[in-house]
Amino acid sequence: MRLEKRSIDDILVVQPIGRLDSTSSPELERVLVENLDAGTKRLLFDFSSLDYISSAGLRVVLLAGKRLRPVQGKMALVGMRDVVREVFEMSGFLSLFAVADTVEDGVTKV
Repeated sequence: MRLEKRSIDDILVVQPIGRLDSTSSPELERVLVENLDAGTKRLLFDFSSLDYISSAGLRVVLLAGKRLRPVQGKMALVGMRDVVREVFEMSGFLSLFAVADTVEDGVTKV
């Protein structure tokens, strides 16, 4: 997995590229924890370039949501390909987080 991050105003946009699994999820977790500890309260996961997500990747997404809740932070998931969306549906995660088709739409949800 390659990881790109950028900011839109005060929103951190994190874009994992490739496969998010037990090998790559620690890097994503490190980046998220660093930014959340530094005060990030608005987070957007851009999954438009994600080919695969495992339970380890789902755990990192859930961790981010749990870390944002006590500080009244917001998070959204955008650009999910069908194979990634299926994993989120089967796990019940789609009901936990705001979901949008594009980054532009996601910005309005966080």
